[in-house]
Amino acid sequence: MTEQQIHKGLAGVVVDHTAVSKVNPETNSLLYRGYPVQELSARCAFEEVAYLLWHGELPTADQLTAFTQFERSHRVLAGNVRKAIDLLPLDCHPMDVGRTAMSVMGANHALAGDNSPEANQRKSEEMFAAFPAVVAYDQRRRRGQDVIEPREDLGYSANFLWMTFGEEAPEPVVNAFNVSMVLYAEHSFNASTFTARVIASTLSDLHSAVTGAIGALKGPLHGGANEAVMHTFHEIGIRPEETEEQAAVRAKAWMEDALTQKKKVMGFGHRVYKNGDSRVPTMKAALDAMVAHYGREEILGLYSGLERAMQEAKNIKPNLDYPAGPTYHLMGFDTEMFTPLFIAARITGWTAHIMEQLASNSLIRPLSAYNGPEERHLP
Repeated sequence: MTEQQIHKGLAGVVVDHTAVSKVNPETNSLLYRGYPVQELSARCAFEEVAYLLWHGELPTADQLTAFTQFERSHRVLAGNVRKAIDLLPLDCHPMDVGRTAMSVMGANHALAGDNSPEANQRKSEEMFAAFPAVVAYDQRRRRGQDVIEPREDLGYSANFLWMTFGEEAPEPVVNAFNVSMVLYAEHSFNASTFTARVIASTLSDLHSAVTGAIGALKGPLHGGANEAVMHTFHEIGIRPEETEEQAAVRAKAWMEDALTQKKKVMGFGHRVYKNGDSRVPTMKAALDAMVAHYGREEILGLYSGLERAMQEAKNIKPNLDYPAGPTYHLMGFDTEMFTPLFIAARITGWTAHIMEQLASNSLIRPLSAYNGPEERHLP
């Protein structure tokens, strides 16, 4: 009998077509609907990129106006979603809050049972508009702070920061946050996106598919890595009084010791990119801008020290989570909120894939190779 070939983790298996995104191997560039993500993050608001992922083209001026008006009018969190969040313990992980809130948002929706393209587009846009309020509310409740209601006169990124911190963020901070949202928005058939497509393939509803994707994203081998990066920084010790050089020396020594002990250090390497994550230079530029804005050169020292030691020892380059973690830290987000920020961005990619899956659906049901006992019978 011929032994079946097993592809652990579905490595190397192509399961379907997608027009949403791809990594161009010739330029090592991530493309959203054909556009390099570094160009989009430099020139487009996140609202424009969301529209692109859903519709395949960037919006015209009129289309963008209509979409932003709709988005800004659907930012308020429903009362029973807040009540559900309040029932959760303050020491649970914020990803638990995000998963629960998404489930309640789905149960709330008047079109919950409607899987038509029109209904799913509307649900996607409303989810995109309301989820930032979940993240902002959860961080504030953990800090014992009052809720901050959204403002319709601010763009997506500026409003997100307003609801979280209760003050208007300076333009460099808004720009850096916008860049992070664009870079995190989509990445082909990653673990959480594939989870969403599997759920959608059963003809379950859109909110259920996204809730499942959130569960997949919680894992440290996927979305939790940006949080893990900051835990590494804290373990080394963040000392604002240090120079960049002093912090780099300590970080390099820490990394060398960690590698000697064969510790797994998050934020480095990627399943898809073999020549470095193409999103890193853009996110690193955003981090540099935040270091300059807040005058925190020791953060850059920790970053460069770890990066240099990993490069010298293993020749492994950082992934997007590595610069994103310290960027969010400098903005003032609590470390445990980093992966919920990832949810807010990836909602766009997930829902684009869910709608693509449903447009040409086939139930995703792989086979397995059995290696248990042969047939046997009770005595």
